[in-house]
Order: sequence, then C-alpha cells, then structure tokens
Amino acid sequence: MRKIVTGIIQQSNTPDLRTNLKNLAASIAECASKGAQLIVLQELHNSLYFCQTENTDLFNLAEPIPGPSTGFYSELAAAHKVVLVTSLFEKRAPGLYHNTAVVFDTDGSIAGKYRKMHIPDDPAYYEKFYFTPGDIGFEPIQTSLGKLGVLVCWDQWYPEAARLMALKGAEILIYPTAIGWESSDTEDEKSRQLNAWIISQRAHAVANGLPVVSVNRVGHEPDPSGQTNGIQFWGNSFVAGPQGEFLIQASNDKNENLLVEIDLERSENVRRWWPFLRDRRIDEYGGLTKRFLD
Repeated sequence: MRKIVTGIIQQSNTPDLRTNLKNLAASIAECASKGAQLIVLQELHNSLYFCQTENTDLFNLAEPIPGPSTGFYSELAAAHKVVLVTSLFEKRAPGLYHNTAVVFDTDGSIAGKYRKMHIPDDPAYYEKFYFTPGDIGFEPIQTSLGKLGVLVCWDQWYPEAARLMALKGAEILIYPTAIGWESSDTEDEKSRQLNAWIISQRAHAVANGLPVVSVNRVGHEPDPSGQTNGIQFWGNSFVAGPQGEFLIQASNDKNENLLVEIDLERSENVRRWWPFLRDRRIDEYGGLTKRFLD
C-alpha cells in the first residue's frame, strides 16, 4: 500500500523574517522526527502577509529562485529527508515577480515549482500589485513520493485548476494558503466565508477522487496603512480524503504541527466507485474556454 505520512505547519508570523524562519525550521524538524515524509507550509510563510497594502518597498522581500530561501529549505529537506512544499515571493527579473510554490525532494533538490495562476485584487489582498500571473501552467510536480498537484490560495476557488492537475496525473492536491477575516465582518458572515472555503476544497477532493492538503496561516496581522483593522487569519488547515472526508483539521487560533497518514491507494478505489472521469462529457465542454456565454 502507498501511504504518505504528511505534516502540515500552521503558523502565526512576526515582522522579523529570521524569527519566522527559525520557527519554521523547528516545526519542520518536529514533524520529521515524528515520521513525516511530506511537509507542507502555508502561503508566503517567510514574512507577514504584505499584500494588505501597495508599497513598492516591499518588493525587496522578493528573491530569485534559486536563491537564499531555496538554499535554506533545500538544506532542511535534505537534512530531514522529507519532501517539502514551500511558498516564496519570486523575483524573476526587475519589475517581474511571482507568488511561487517551490517543492524540494528528499535529497534537497528542487523537484519543481508552480507560479500562482489566479491573482486576487480585493481590499487587504492587493496581490495584483505584486504578482504577475503564472505562466508555467497547471503541471504536477514529480517527487520521490509521487506527483503533487501544487496550487496556491486563490487557486483553491477554481474547479478548473484542480481538474487540470488531476487530468495530468496529480495524486494529491496541495494548497498553501493565507486567508482570514476582516474584523468588521459579522459572526454570521465569518462563518459563511470559512465554510465556503472548506466546502470548495472538499468538493475538489470529491470531484477528482484525490486527497487535498490545505495549509493556512493563523493569528492577527495589522494593516500597516491603518485603513482597516487588519486580517485575522482563520487557520483551520486540514487534510481531506478523496471522498471529501476530514482526515485531520487544525484550530482557528493556534500554531499547530499536525501529522496524518494519506493512503494513495484509496483514490484508486474511490474512482472505481465514483467514475466521474469516465462519465465526463468532454465533447460538450467547449464553453468553459469562454469568459461568459452570452
């Protein structure tokens, strides 16, 4: 049987990058010591979530790939012999930046990268100011543990992204994430937002017969501009099985390192019971390539 012990690291961040990296290194070591083979970090885990404002000075946070951060995480992956999924602010060229997930294999080599395709532009999430949409497509990353369908945050709302990863042979869908509440939202609205986020990703698991790993940050991060009350990241990182069942779920307010075993052979059985890929009407889906069907 093909089983992967998976570690998820839900962390609150500080303004000090060195502190964040130190905390991540300790959490990676803890997960590995407990048997984790695959470890997934949250979106833009090196720093605070800087997209709450539009500030050209913050482009200084970006790094080339390979660069200092890939060197740091490469050493950690090799030292602990784990597959490590990271999320970095990539400087591709002067004035050209991406929100990029980088995956390291157990020997520390870069197995591959994914550039976030869907870029939001909403109050407190001004990502279009910082990130160019990805241009390397929805390509699973081959690792020694299997093919990982790595996507990033806003991508998780799009069934097309999950489906294309599945059709290209992804064995797990993985979403490093940074999402939370604005303090002016009512409790009812907060509940609706959180449940929609969870339901959407569990639906990707069901529709594609694949496990889903979603790792969110936690804690309050103030708005540097003072125009809002900042973001309370809602945590709730989770792993779901191929029928959408929860395998593990974190809290909404704590730093947590959680481990769970993912059985990849279960996906084969679920796809036999629910043969959604068999019954797709690919001859009738041409309209999906249109913005809207007038």
